[in-house]
Amino acid sequence: MNIINKNNIYDVAVIGGGHAGIEAAIAAARMGVKSIIFTLSLDAIGNMPCNPSIGGTGKGHLVFEIDALGGEMAKIADKTMLQCRMLNSSKGPAVHSLRFQSDRKKYHALMKQTLENQKNLDIYQAEITEIIFESVGTPYMASDIGHDVSCPCKKHAVGVKTRTGEIFEAKNIIIACGTYLDSNIIIGDSSVESGADNMARSSYLSENLKQNGIEMMRFKTGTPPRVHSDSINYGVLEMQCGDREIINFSGETKKLNKTNENQRACYITYTNEETHEIIRENLHRSPMYSGQIKGTGARYCPSIEDKVVRFADKTRHQIFIEPMGEDTKEMYLQGLSTSMPIDIQKKIINSMLGLENAKIMRPAYAIEYDCCDPLQLRRSLEFKNIENLFGAGQFNGTSGYEEAAAQGLIAGINAALKAQNKPEFTLDRASSYIGMLIDDLVTKGTKEPYRVMTSRTEYRLSLRQDNADERLMKYGLELGLINPARYTKLQAKIELIEKEIERVKNKTVYPTDKTNKILRENNASEINVGIKLIDLLKRPELNYENLKEIDAERPDDIPEEIFKLAMIKIRYGGYIKREEAEILRHKKLEGREIPKDLDYSSLKGLRIEAVQKLEKMRPENIGEASRISGISPADITALLINLDKF
Repeated sequence: MNIINKNNIYDVAVIGGGHAGIEAAIAAARMGVKSIIFTLSLDAIGNMPCNPSIGGTGKGHLVFEIDALGGEMAKIADKTMLQCRMLNSSKGPAVHSLRFQSDRKKYHALMKQTLENQKNLDIYQAEITEIIFESVGTPYMASDIGHDVSCPCKKHAVGVKTRTGEIFEAKNIIIACGTYLDSNIIIGDSSVESGADNMARSSYLSENLKQNGIEMMRFKTGTPPRVHSDSINYGVLEMQCGDREIINFSGETKKLNKTNENQRACYITYTNEETHEIIRENLHRSPMYSGQIKGTGARYCPSIEDKVVRFADKTRHQIFIEPMGEDTKEMYLQGLSTSMPIDIQKKIINSMLGLENAKIMRPAYAIEYDCCDPLQLRRSLEFKNIENLFGAGQFNGTSGYEEAAAQGLIAGINAALKAQNKPEFTLDRASSYIGMLIDDLVTKGTKEPYRVMTSRTEYRLSLRQDNADERLMKYGLELGLINPARYTKLQAKIELIEKEIERVKNKTVYPTDKTNKILRENNASEINVGIKLIDLLKRPELNYENLKEIDAERPDDIPEEIFKLAMIKIRYGGYIKREEAEILRHKKLEGREIPKDLDYSSLKGLRIEAVQKLEKMRPENIGEASRISGISPADITALLINLDKF
């Protein structure tokens, strides 16, 4: 290959400076390989074109896991937090999800600074228009990748070309283009070739990928309007303050001093019948309903016009008014995503309580963009039929900053490992939300922007956000992304939890008048014989706090966090053990590998449909095969019988 500049030779090249690209580039560089990250604009690094928030239901789990593996998102989220709230706190610990409202500009600035200071990493502002491929190895059929192309042999990626003609050679390339591939911003009947936030789009790379056999899809997402803070009547709105206790996303962050008194408040208003009538009367002007928008939108983040149509029985919908940062008066109207014309947007906003005089600073818009079909990817996020090419983030069909960052981290790790000729790193769905996210993508695919939710995992009691470090930090240590001192600190924490559980197992509480008085005051049954403290703590109406007078031996020199984590293990121990048994069965299936060159058509007992799907998907193990849509338990049994003969 003709290299224009001898210095343009890298181990890992990352295309895209969003949340996926950032984590990919940082991980690769920290693992010791020479890396470069390309971005359309240095001013868009770590941009939050939609809600400036990190975490939320299911997403908070991802952020804790990213941190446990050595990623960056959690650290920057802690430093830019405007408001902290633990969602679902009234429910069980399996669905507790931390969410921060973030300072958008500060998040960008700190992420850019982190990239600039990272050893082994170059940052370059350029549009990548081509992946450069070479054809090597064994022949493959176009049907292998599900796209109508004609190529005599397997390809691998060897470099990239910029719009200005520069060529960069790279051993491994990660595509993390977000929503910028051939993207259009749509407002009413206006459609503009643009990326998010009216930034430049990537105009040529998508066609290059299609020409080289990558199957692409067209998705759509959107964002609400931003209004000027001074034009809002806060006196009539519901105030939503942050939690009194601040919890960090990152284990490396020192305890935050903020309380709900000095966190930024959010506010709540509601749509009403007037709002809904405005929308219904103007549906013909909505690009969603006029047919102008062709891309598939996110089911779990519908536009306001979609909500009004789909939930016609609802008389109102909640709208959250959230700050964009400390030094701006822009306020974000969460729940009001729309692509309606601007004049209708104004009417919709001004019809709501507290927003009667609100002034739009940035109109809402929809954005259509190209992304790849993730069924073409392996669990390492490398393409099955193109060596050295990886996909990450919204390019893989997901939505959300957290989903993007999680994939970027895994892609970056694997690109670095491949550059070092080391075995790949993957997580299965029983180990983490990250593993579940990737497994869903590569085995089931997605027909709409995919988002993580706690309901998607079979093992959510075992995959809590509070034990992400226990589950995953050992891998971060092995990969060189976690400082050994931090891992030693984790081991000390685990030891304290185990000691505390052992202590309450052995402590006997006797039926004294004082004890039974405390039990009655907390609506708990009295005791008439000695009982272990652990059995009292298992009662739902009791906890460490209301039993402290009974528990005089409780250590007072260990962090409160230890008691909280011990309490979860005590109260849910039986359920967790049952889940662990299921996980063991799952791991047996995941551990049964399938030969890469297996000829499924030669196997007995497989249905024709199963043969076709297995040939196309090429699952790496029995567990993965069992989750492919259309593969039945009978197919898996037949597959196992055939494998036993090898």
